[in-house]
Amino acid sequence: MTQTSSLSATEPTVFIIDDDEAVRDALSVLVEVAGLSVRTFVNALEFLHRCDPEQPGCVVADLRMPFMDGLELQEELARRGCGLPVIIITAHGEVSAAVTAFRSGAVDFLEKPFDDGVFLRRIHEALQRDAHQRRDRSAAESALAKLALLSPRERDVAALMVEGCANKAIAIRLGIGVRTVETHRANILGKLDIRTVPELMRLWMHLP
Repeated sequence: MTQTSSLSATEPTVFIIDDDEAVRDALSVLVEVAGLSVRTFVNALEFLHRCDPEQPGCVVADLRMPFMDGLELQEELARRGCGLPVIIITAHGEVSAAVTAFRSGAVDFLEKPFDDGVFLRRIHEALQRDAHQRRDRSAAESALAKLALLSPRERDVAALMVEGCANKAIAIRLGIGVRTVETHRANILGKLDIRTVPELMRLWMHLP
């Protein structure tokens, strides 16, 4: 395995997995010249052994490899809950394999030899996808943590506030008094450190 030096924990990294040393070296140089960090692996098992799901980046995996092929790796990453975007590369154009890869969420399925420019564009698309996914997950975790501060009844009231219900409608729906609804609303806004219902709506949108 080779890798660039001084990789930070948050620096996006392109993980290249191919049992062909010449291919690994060529793609590694191409990615490095583009100014991106790269790590290479001889096979999928080695990558899985060293994989840190917190490390942002993307995976470039050969379709046909010993021990575990590219599609099996993609499935294993999904099973582990690792959202790293995957690009499958192959010297054998197989329509069925391409369909399987795309259905499993692959960014692309590239047949060797492929254009360097196309390859790098797909890499950048994959890194952007990973960054967006991580931002969404972070926002969801933050929203869950904040809403965990609410009592069950306050969550019920908050859900109806998000639906646009007025205090009287909320009181009728929940079988409680309007004054009680007003108290819950004040508590909700205070606990979440927000001032308006639109802010609550934006927070609610991030829930998984």
